[in-house]
Amino acid sequence: MRTIRRYLWAEIASATLFVLFALLALFLFFDMVAQLDEIGQRGFRFRDALFFVGLTLPSRMYELMPIAALIGTIYTLSKLAANSEFTIMRVSGMSTRRLMNNLLGIGVVMVALTYLLGEFISPPAEQLAQKVRLQATGGTDGVREFRSGVWVRDVVKDPGGRVAAFRFINVRRVGVDADTRDWRVFEFDRDYKLRSILTAETGRYEAGRGWTLTNVVETKLPGPIATASVQQMAAARTQVVRTADLAWPSELKPDIFGVMIVQPERMAGWDLAQYIQHLSDNRQQTERFEIAFWSKLFYPWAIVVMMVLALPFAFLHVRSGGVSFKIFAGVMIGVAFYGLNKLLAHLGLLNTWPPIVVAALPSLVVLALAMSTLYWIERR
Repeated sequence: MRTIRRYLWAEIASATLFVLFALLALFLFFDMVAQLDEIGQRGFRFRDALFFVGLTLPSRMYELMPIAALIGTIYTLSKLAANSEFTIMRVSGMSTRRLMNNLLGIGVVMVALTYLLGEFISPPAEQLAQKVRLQATGGTDGVREFRSGVWVRDVVKDPGGRVAAFRFINVRRVGVDADTRDWRVFEFDRDYKLRSILTAETGRYEAGRGWTLTNVVETKLPGPIATASVQQMAAARTQVVRTADLAWPSELKPDIFGVMIVQPERMAGWDLAQYIQHLSDNRQQTERFEIAFWSKLFYPWAIVVMMVLALPFAFLHVRSGGVSFKIFAGVMIGVAFYGLNKLLAHLGLLNTWPPIVVAALPSLVVLALAMSTLYWIERR
């Protein structure tokens, strides 16, 4: 049985790698076609586009691993069935349960590799890809959530840990290395009454020192004067303070702006958890990032689910459909699974479904289909 297990593992691994490289080549072509419209604009050259697409390949590999595992396993099992090797394995005492255990063994190894790819390789490569694009275009075009730029919310706390003020920060441009330009900061008190408006030309973050803003203009508004005396009302006025360089204390870090550059689905789970905590502290919606976070936990396990789904194809005789038909069926199932993930993510965001349910439901549906098919095969 050990020899059979090694043989099975080697065949599935080689077939999965072949399918994965084929899919990556296909998506590389499509991604390059998508970049053609930008080549020649703002200094963006063909080699920049090629470098950019190459850096996004780890993210593509992460996304395509379950589909590659499904097609690779279907191809391997179908080939074994066509050559009567699967029949010999069954006659030699390999039960369906033992065969599934062998598939689960190699599947867990692929899951571990996919976790490493999604947490430690893909996110840095994706950030570097976006920096390459910014550098190629002069580093002046940031990613914009709105036409006015990126908006984030920050909470100012007093030494006792209580909320002292709220800040709504607008940064129009986010460049490479967290180089930010065109700041606007609207600061409100705890009752959401505007206290000051600050504008700055640039902002630079230094670890341990915080932000340094340049060419700062701060407009300080007078406080509530409804119960003030006549002299206090006369003294109350708007103040405009201009500063060349201002040390600006804030718990806001460049990583928060980096979130705006990289899609949530391509971020590391740890970064997602930190940003979700930041949004929760600032009483902002977290559903989109929670769905991405739970998907990071569940998506690699879809590899195991897909391999279990491929198992019934080994019991289909060649006369019931050739190897090519089975591969085609695997491709269609993989595409349907990928589309189901995207569809449920959007529906869950629109209908505020529980993020953990949205992330786990596609894999659970496919797993139920696979187990039902295996049960039907065993019963017939």
